[in-house]
Amino acid sequence: MAEKILIIDDDLDTLKLVGLILQRQGYQIVAANSGSQGLAKAAAERPNLILLDVMMPDMEGYEVTRRLRADPELARTPIIMFTAKTMVDDKVAGFEAGVDDYMTKPTHPAELVSRVKALLARSAGSSHPLSSASAVAVDRAKVIGVFGAKGGLGVTTLALNVAVALAQLGQETIACEVRPGQGSLGLLLGFSHSTSLGNILSKDSKEVTPRLVEGQLVTHNTSGLRLILASSEPKEMKLNTALAQAEQMIQHLATLAKFLVVDLGVGLTDLNRKILPLCDRNIMIIEPMRVTVTMAKAILEDLDKSGLSPNRFEIVMLNRVRSSLQMPWQQAESMLGHQIASIVTPAPELAYQAAEAAAPMVQMQPDSLTADQARKMAETIIAGGRSRPTGMLSQR
Repeated sequence: MAEKILIIDDDLDTLKLVGLILQRQGYQIVAANSGSQGLAKAAAERPNLILLDVMMPDMEGYEVTRRLRADPELARTPIIMFTAKTMVDDKVAGFEAGVDDYMTKPTHPAELVSRVKALLARSAGSSHPLSSASAVAVDRAKVIGVFGAKGGLGVTTLALNVAVALAQLGQETIACEVRPGQGSLGLLLGFSHSTSLGNILSKDSKEVTPRLVEGQLVTHNTSGLRLILASSEPKEMKLNTALAQAEQMIQHLATLAKFLVVDLGVGLTDLNRKILPLCDRNIMIIEPMRVTVTMAKAILEDLDKSGLSPNRFEIVMLNRVRSSLQMPWQQAESMLGHQIASIVTPAPELAYQAAEAAAPMVQMQPDSLTADQARKMAETIIAGGRSRPTGMLSQR
């Protein structure tokens, strides 16, 4: 029997559009255009999931949620709050009322479907409300850590475009930027304020709860990618010492999606030393220059001494100028004593255009070589294998 979804929203256009999207996925749809009507239909229909608007004339979504949670027969029904509000305080209020997930209007259809599927799947494996502390463990995301051997190698750009490629391939994905005071991911995507990382790391470690972390997620509307963004305010660099908070944040985020892509910035900072062991796949970006390769080799040796085998690290070589001016990849491999998994071709004009348009490169020019490379890397991550140099580019 098809799973039943109740949509409670006073906006008839939203009811029709969201209902149609989910109907096409095979779900049975029940609709209500007010909070009181929604409560009545929830009691009568016993839906598997509820999509709930926050702003309704007769009763706010927060109050509807509280009443649903007070009903023993409906207390375990997963709820997604569906709203035009984007302020963090509004999200926190929703989670405190008992909401399981949060989406902003307008939403991307792919994000809507992936959130609904994920929440229904988690609910099917649990006999407790997902928002309670007693909820059973959910499947952990594959965590992908991305960092550079030195600065200026495009770590954030690569992490972003691989994450978007994963989302385009139908994978529920979160991108998290762990670069306090040096955030650029939000700037690349057109966000005017990027405070979610700081709001988490500035808390006492006991306060870094799943609800707090989930409440800080923001959504990039055109890709459906969910994000934890770092501020570019230098004063937040002091949060680089918030190691316990960062570890808890990654662990909580890993329960909220299928893939978690973590932008770790540059080198072996204390934060990176804490997070790299939590990653299922670690990608270090280098360039075919003697100085960078030497720095990368030192990082691999340090990791080995600290108990993290270099075999856990995948090397991606980013070419920024034509190959005749750079070290051959074979020489770089020989210096490193480590295989280079992928080679990425330069695309400076596309990178500039995408940054100015506040759009990921894979969306800006989906037919470009850069987009194809990001998709191939994403496909390899989904498959669980390692990239092969010839599978990314043939600039060798």
